[in-house]
Amino acid sequence: MREYASDPPIEERVGDRLRERGETLATTESCTGGLVGSLLTDVPGSSDYFDRTLVTYTYDAKLDTGVTREALDEHGAVSEPVARQMAQAVRDTADTTWGVSTTGIAGPTGGTAEKPVGTVYIGLAHRGDWGDDDTWTTVSRHEFDGNRVEVKEQIARQALSTLHEAL
Repeated sequence: MREYASDPPIEERVGDRLRERGETLATTESCTGGLVGSLLTDVPGSSDYFDRTLVTYTYDAKLDTGVTREALDEHGAVSEPVARQMAQAVRDTADTTWGVSTTGIAGPTGGTAEKPVGTVYIGLAHRGDWGDDDTWTTVSRHEFDGNRVEVKEQIARQALSTLHEAL
């Protein structure tokens, strides 16, 4: 059994909460390559709340979808500012209640002492109504162990768990 197995799985619990609240979600993913969106669309009826996922794997793709050159140059793709901008941009472009982003190092290469393989930043952007002061973004940093596929799954499930906690 997978470490993250639960009953019901996190993607169903997220979907149930979004549907109950009448809220919507879009994701932008780098290191997970669309896995968060894939998990969400494994749930029948997910079109009620899930709008899109963008896979922004390269610097150019990140630039095309709202990340600034300054953030990429100064902090690198795997960073808090980039995860923040990714989540905000997908939320605003898709006009959804929530934006979720993942940017990290799935391995087996690419890690450094500062950012070892398994490091990820998960961005969560919420849209409130105009003028109600409930629009916000948060970013969390995590480190996971395992091979590339295991790390990607842990990141995707952590992204959904982060959203579920906020719901």
